[in-house]
Amino acid sequence: MDKQIGSFILLGTLCLPAATFGQTSQYQGKPFRDSVYQGGPQRLPGRVLCAYYDLGGEGIAYHDSDAKNNGSGGLNPADGTYLNQFRMGEGVDTSYTKYHDQIDNNPYQQVHPPEGLLYVGWTVPGEWFNMTVDVEQTGIYTIDLLYTSNAGGEIAFDLNGNKLTGPLNIPSTYNAADPIAWRQWHHWDVMKDLAEVALPKGINVLTLHVEKTGNMNFAYLDFKLKN
Repeated sequence: MDKQIGSFILLGTLCLPAATFGQTSQYQGKPFRDSVYQGGPQRLPGRVLCAYYDLGGEGIAYHDSDAKNNGSGGLNPADGTYLNQFRMGEGVDTSYTKYHDQIDNNPYQQVHPPEGLLYVGWTVPGEWFNMTVDVEQTGIYTIDLLYTSNAGGEIAFDLNGNKLTGPLNIPSTYNAADPIAWRQWHHWDVMKDLAEVALPKGINVLTLHVEKTGNMNFAYLDFKLKN
């Protein structure tokens, strides 16, 4: 049976910090919300949408290599539509899956994501973003990742400012059979069991770091509680 001792949770033979308000009280970011998504921490076990990274801006909720959103308002014109202008004024680069011209439903990928799925892209090493999550139960969780990567790379995770994982290898989704060069950025796949992590119950701040190579798109992370 798991039990809490002071500021730690004893999980079998594993001892990890308990998620208390004190651990995140100095954090100035807030869970994302807008006119469509009503906000609140993303709940685990469950799916964490990367484009719903926290509010708070550069250096607080995220770090990006430039202040421009290269997707919303850039590649996707500022035409007043929700998807094209999603978080347009922030530095993290966001876009969404498109089915016209077989962009994100092409035959050269392993997984067909739903149309209109928001994602974080244009990633480079050194960038990171935070996602506030509400963990329902202390335990060991597996992580699946819906992503694209035209050249492979590495990512890592922190929890409440502490290292959660070391560098995690992200396989390339490059497919030489695709005759359209730019579509290499749209070959979606799911990486099963990207990592196993110990998570404490409660409100936690999860950070995704781009460690190596970049040129990856991140749509969502699926967290599953191990039996």
